[in-house]
Amino acid sequence: MAKQNQYFPQTVPHPGETLGEKLEEMNMGPKEFALRTGKPEKTIIAIIKGDSSITPDMAVQFESVTRIPANFWMNHQRNYDEFVARKKRQAVIQEATGWAKKFPLAEMIKKGWLPAVTTIQEKTTEMLTFFGFSSHTAWEDYYFKQQLKVAFRISLAQTAEPYAISAWLRKGELQAMELDAKVYSEKKFKDALPKLKSIRENHPDEFFSQLQRICLEAGVKVVYTPRINKAPISGSTRWLNDTPFIQLTGPDNDSNSFWFTFFHEAGHILLHGKKDIFLERVEYSDKDLIKEKEADEFAEKWTSR
Repeated sequence: MAKQNQYFPQTVPHPGETLGEKLEEMNMGPKEFALRTGKPEKTIIAIIKGDSSITPDMAVQFESVTRIPANFWMNHQRNYDEFVARKKRQAVIQEATGWAKKFPLAEMIKKGWLPAVTTIQEKTTEMLTFFGFSSHTAWEDYYFKQQLKVAFRISLAQTAEPYAISAWLRKGELQAMELDAKVYSEKKFKDALPKLKSIRENHPDEFFSQLQRICLEAGVKVVYTPRINKAPISGSTRWLNDTPFIQLTGPDNDSNSFWFTFFHEAGHILLHGKKDIFLERVEYSDKDLIKEKEADEFAEKWTSR
């Protein structure tokens, strides 16, 4: 979410500048101040020049000599350190703007996935927050280089639209985090399939909430994530820690396609376990066509009359 009512000053002086002014006021040179505080003269000079920081230990010692409370020096140093960190952060954001422009930003804002911010720097900041990464290179390590294979076991680098697809996948993860599921039980999930088939056949208005509730009781999270442009995907199966997770784009106007995709994803969970992530209607280098065929056959069994 966008940050509200936060003010970040354009510049914050190093506390050494204040210390230098105080020493002038006291008619005291760095050498004498160093002697009185028990610190090396070169350390005091480095602080005055802004090349070194005031530690909590120094702040307490400075308090006795300057009669300025230790928390003043500590707060001053903390504010300066935050200012420097935010300046570095601005450089990271600026470097990532080209990365952010590769996403369907306008559509994501329209769908409410991102706050309605205006500048590309703000949009870039919100994109990093959306994905939960501190830099665009961390995003690349995760989605392209698979440096956390236990969580995301395929590379999107070889897909046609990796940025839109990753946005859709991430939105589903955020939706799944809001759901509370029981501990996964393969038996309960298998036992739930006839009930789910009955819902498919009757297709009540609230069918998705019924489907979601039954699956949660079996320990399976199911979410509906609206389709996003340039993400030619109908569904996905993956595991969030020990919880199987199905993400769907339907139903749109084709309930048959929606239910086939759902049972296809259910097949992946029951037949193939935790090892893989499956993206439907998306071509990628690690796609296992045999497992896709097995999931298709599973779906055909449960969607046939």
